[in-house]
This record gives sequence, C-alpha cells and structure tokens, in this order.
Amino acid sequence: MAHGLNPAQSDAVETLSGPLLVLAGAGTGKTRVVTFRIANLIRHGTAPDRILAVTFTNKAAGEMKERVGELLGYAGKRKKKGEKRSEPTISTFHAHCVRVLRRHATALGYPAKFSIYDRSDQESLAREILRQLRLPGTALKPGDLLGIISNWKNDSVHPDKAPLVASTDKEHLAAAGYRRYQEGLKTRGAMDFDDLLLQTEVLFDEHPEIRDAEASKFDHVLVDEYQDTNGSQYRITKHLAGKHRNLCVVGDDDQSIYAWRGADVTHILNFKKDWPDAKIVCLEANYRSCGAILEMANRLIKFNAERHDKVLRPSRPDGMRPRIAQHKDETKESQSVVGEIKHLIENQHVQPRDIAILFRTNEQPRLFETELRKADVPYVMLGSQSFFDRREVRDMVAYLKWIDQPDDEVSLLRIINTPSRGMSPKSVKTLMEHAVADGVSIWQVMQRRDIIADLSPAAQRGIADLQSVYADVTARAKSESLTAAMDTLLTRTAYADEINRLYDEPEDRQNRMASLGEVANAIGAFEDSREDADLTGFLADIALSGREMGNEKDKLAMQNAVWLLTLHAAKGLEFPVVYMVGMEEGLLPHSRSVKSGREEDIAEERRLCYVGITRAQEQLTLSMALTRRKWGKPRPTIPSQFLYEVTGQATNPHQFRKQRKMAGR
Repeated sequence: MAHGLNPAQSDAVETLSGPLLVLAGAGTGKTRVVTFRIANLIRHGTAPDRILAVTFTNKAAGEMKERVGELLGYAGKRKKKGEKRSEPTISTFHAHCVRVLRRHATALGYPAKFSIYDRSDQESLAREILRQLRLPGTALKPGDLLGIISNWKNDSVHPDKAPLVASTDKEHLAAAGYRRYQEGLKTRGAMDFDDLLLQTEVLFDEHPEIRDAEASKFDHVLVDEYQDTNGSQYRITKHLAGKHRNLCVVGDDDQSIYAWRGADVTHILNFKKDWPDAKIVCLEANYRSCGAILEMANRLIKFNAERHDKVLRPSRPDGMRPRIAQHKDETKESQSVVGEIKHLIENQHVQPRDIAILFRTNEQPRLFETELRKADVPYVMLGSQSFFDRREVRDMVAYLKWIDQPDDEVSLLRIINTPSRGMSPKSVKTLMEHAVADGVSIWQVMQRRDIIADLSPAAQRGIADLQSVYADVTARAKSESLTAAMDTLLTRTAYADEINRLYDEPEDRQNRMASLGEVANAIGAFEDSREDADLTGFLADIALSGREMGNEKDKLAMQNAVWLLTLHAAKGLEFPVVYMVGMEEGLLPHSRSVKSGREEDIAEERRLCYVGITRAQEQLTLSMALTRRKWGKPRPTIPSQFLYEVTGQATNPHQFRKQRKMAGR
C-alpha cells in the first residue's frame, strides 16, 4: 500500500495517461485519489500549470488545492510579490468558464467585463420581459420563466430553437420571453449563471481557433463528481481533452441525484463508449460506515438496472444493524425520534453534532423542530437565508456591479435612489423611456445634458450625485485599492444613515452594519489572495461562491447541535447517527416520481435513499408514520418500496438477469 493508498487507489494514482474512469463509491477516499494523482503527475514531469482539475463547489476546489499544496510542500506558503509559482488550475466548472469568457467574450458580442446576474437580478429582468409581453399575471410568473429557460440552457437549447421544443402552454409563452430575456442580458452586458457554461460551449463551437487555444493550455484534465455533469459540462470537457486524451473522471453513478438541475447520469455510464480505450478503476473499500449499514445500501442499489456493477466493502466491523421504526402518525414519529436523540445525548454521551435527521421534502422538519425545542435539544437547519440575500448586502453589491459595469441596468435601478437622492419614479421612468427609444443604457442617457435638463432639479442633483459617486469610487480603486474604494463608497452613499433610518432596534442596526463589514472583509481577503485583484474579479468571485460564502454548512459544523437537512443537502457529509424519516410512498420515493411511471425517476429516488443510508457511520434508523395528515385529515400511508428492498422482502428482477448472464459465460 503506497502512501497509505489501497491497491485500487494506487492503481488510479499511478495511471498517468489516457482516458481513466475512477468509480468511487461512497466513503472510498475519492478526494485523496484525485489529489494524490495530481501530485503524482507533477512528480513524473508534468508541469503543474498544464493540469486542469474541475469540480462542482468552491469548497471542494479549495480542499483539493490545499491537499495538493500539502503533498507538493507549498501549502500555507504565500507567494512573494512577483514570484511565479507554477500551480495546477483547480476550480469549479463555472469559475473556469468565467476565465475563458473573460478572455474571449467579445467574440460573442459581450463586453470582457460582463456582469454575472444572480437570481434576484434575473427576476428583475424577467419581470420586465413579462410586462413587455403583456402576459396576465397568472399566465407565467418570473420564477416559471427562469426555470424553463434554465432547463433549456442546461440542454443547450438556444432561443431560436425554444419554440420547436416547447410542448406546454407555459413553455410556448416562455419561448417568446426567452429571446427577449437573452437580448436583455446582452444589452446590459450580463450573463446569468447558466450562460457561463452555455456561452463557453457556443464559443468553442463557433470559434474552433479559440477552442484549440484553450484546450492547448493543458496536458491533463481531471473532472470530479462526473456523475453530476450536465450536457454543456460534458461537451466542454470533451473539447478540452479531445486532442491529448488524458482525461480522468471520478464519480459514482449510484450517487447521481441532481437530474432536476440538469445532471445526466448517462455521461458516467457511457464513458467507455465515448472513450473506448478508457481504463476503469473501481474504489469499493468504504472507510465510513460499518458493515451492517453497507449491506443495506448494497442491497438497495442493486435494484437499479442502469449502473456500473460495484459493491461497497466495509473496512470496519459489521456494527449495529440498521433499524426500521413504524409510528402511529407523524406526531408520534417526531416525538419518538427526538426522545431517542435526547436519550443518546444525556445517557450515552453522544454529541448533538454527531446526529442528523434527514428528510425528503422541506415541509417535513416542522414537527421535529417543535419537539426538539420542547426537549431543549439544540438543533440547526440547513437552508436559512444566504448572506448575499440580505438587503444591505444586495444594495452594496449592486453598487459595486454598477461601478464595474455602468450599463448594468438591473444594478443601477436598484441603487438609483438608495439611499434617497431625489430620483422620483417619474424621473426614472423618463430615463427608461429614452433608453428604450434610443436602444442605449440608462447610464448612457444620464450623460446627455439635453435629456437631464428636462428633469426636475431634485432628479438633476441625484444624477450629479451618482456621477460623482461613480467617479470617486472608480478613482480610489485605480489609485489605491478595492478596500479603499469600498470605504469611499460607504462614505459617499452615507449608507449607515440609511440603516439608522430604516431600523429602530439597535441590535438590528448593529447586525446590518456588521454585514457591510463582512463585504469589506471579503474584499480585503480577495485582495490579499490575488496579485491581479480587481473589481471585476471580486464580483465574479462572489457570483460564483456567494451561495457558499454565506452557506451554513461550515457554520453549522462549528455548533454542537443536531442537524436537520434534506437528503440532497446531506450529500458529502457523514454522521455517526442518522435518522431517515418519512419512509413512505409519496415522500421517498417522491409522489412526482411515482406518478410519472418512469423507471429512471424511481431510480433517481433510489439513489437518493442510497445517499442517505451511506451518510451513517455507526447507527441508522429508517422511520415511517402509518398515517399522515393531508389537508388536516389523517390518511393511511403506504410504506416506501425501498423499505422492502433494503430488508430483502422484495424480489430484485435484475438479480436473475445477472445470474443468467454469468451462467452464459
């Protein structure tokens, strides 16, 4: 066993060329293999900056960078000013695409300093589009429009093709809005999150010379969590690795649970078809769960027909057998689970942070919260408001976006009168009408004296104030630093006075000012970490990591409290004690999948159940209620089909097919 790696892990690490598929089951040391392989490539002569590794979250990318740095001996050592240190490019898919687009966006008609719209920005634009289309309020909501457009973008469907693929009434309405939405983004010099992938794919398809130049930057490409790739990510990967063919993908088809956001499990299932000379290495030694839990997980997942044939093998003893608990109703279920948790904490000295309650839907935790509060058991729940969704933070980020890209109308309209500077709705409407009529941005209209002269004196002063803020902050950013520019912005806008005006409670004011302090801290940390730090880069950084920068997982892990979280949110985590609640048809598997009648939908729900089971290290309880209230009335439930499968009470139709195949060899 080299470097503490088992034989399968060593095989993956020591395979240094050609296509490689590493099937990494739950808890089998996937990240260790990826980082050791990167370090091994470098030790065997590959220049570090010729290696590209992509994953799906900034946290995963950060951990990968840190581990590679430790293996190569430069972890924690900051580069000296002017020092050139060759390092692998390790990032998320989206972050890498931003770098590509910054270099080449002008080839697609976008500015190099394009804005990246978040959900709130998108909704503002979507509302405007729906008003232009004069659709009734109930016909199509902004969220509906954005959801349909996002699905199309994940499938690489462009606006001109949308009417051809639309099937429902809402989709036909959305097809009309899609074209205007995309034109609106382009006019504002902006892309949304899905565009970062889609426009990179368009760039590579329409400009082969750019595609070849980007691909030629690397000799090796590694993709983590390959089972989660969507169509654009799959095709971008093929473009980048097509010539050198040194592509290593790591993932687990049994943990593909994100089809609802575009992930396509067939990419990992068909890897050998795409790359016929590919080597396949299976990591099956599980270092997380006891044997009895893995036995249940293996039995369940075998019911999926389309999967790579692999089995998780325990490196720990069998341990305590998982339990299945039935309760009279959902109230008794929550009372019983919380009662057991209180007993574990008080009598068996289990730490609250070592216990998780996993559920399928966001409606389920209400009763458990109530019981945990009654029992005085500390708990935390994933899914609270993101840091970047707070009003004061959104305002300040909108200011920064507008200063970086003045034609970004969504940002400008958010801050045009925040704090108040005399810009009445009538004045703003006049500016917008001129902008639409002339086909230019509102900011460009604001530079025209003939138009401004017709506005009220208050509006003229407001525009002069905005122009002055823009000039002062931009000058400070260029002459000093982003941190200094942020100080100027806070001073020039007198935003602290706005907080004092809006909020009466001292604690509320203090918390909101602290939020602005965190924005300033984020800017300072960004400047410290980058030699080439600029406002465009900072805004891209928070657009890509904003959902994680306020993300609760790290904060929650610091608290000694029971975790309440969905099965989707639990992926990547592990706990000594796990309760999977609501194991009923309609909850898990979800009613949508049951009603669809499609085997692939049930297969995804089964994978979700498998992910839940494999979060448990030592103790696992699957619980259900025999009745559950719907619209106030108790109704009998049906036990989840997965309960029969995990206990061996259901016949596995694939088992006999496999036996016949083995007999025919």
